[in-house]
Amino acid sequence: MTEDTAAVHAKGLDRVVLAGEALTRLNPLLDADRAQAVADLEFENQFALCGTSERAAPPGPYVLHLSVQEGRLVFDVRDAADAPLQMLVLALGPFRGLIKDYQLLVDSHMMAVEEGREQRIQAIDMGRRGLHNEGAALLRERLENKARIDHETARRLFTLVCVLHQRI
Repeated sequence: MTEDTAAVHAKGLDRVVLAGEALTRLNPLLDADRAQAVADLEFENQFALCGTSERAAPPGPYVLHLSVQEGRLVFDVRDAADAPLQMLVLALGPFRGLIKDYQLLVDSHMMAVEEGREQRIQAIDMGRRGLHNEGAALLRERLENKARIDHETARRLFTLVCVLHQRI
């Protein structure tokens, strides 16, 4: 285990808090995705802030307040007492195509469930897994040198990004 890997394993997210108007207007599938992603993140994750040459990274565990503000994805990382540590702000532009595709897949999934089309549901679920993998890779790339996260943590965070970005 490298020093970087050990640091990721030693720290993580203790709690995830979502903020945004869209959260009060979620369809049942998105609400279930949101609840599952938060529960999975709080149970198991690998997340560590990166330090700089001027200062060491604040130690975890962390509380993550995740929101979309003015077209940006905001990771408000706090300590266990909920005191602010660091804000990571990412432009949403690079994510927009994936978020749109995610919404289309969610809509298709809901229609397939209503119609009882099991094979269609399975095909859509495979597409969602692929989309989550793309979103996770992009999120890890955009957070490079800001925070270290593993693939599964990035997949769950991507789900939350999509949920926060809903336009209902």
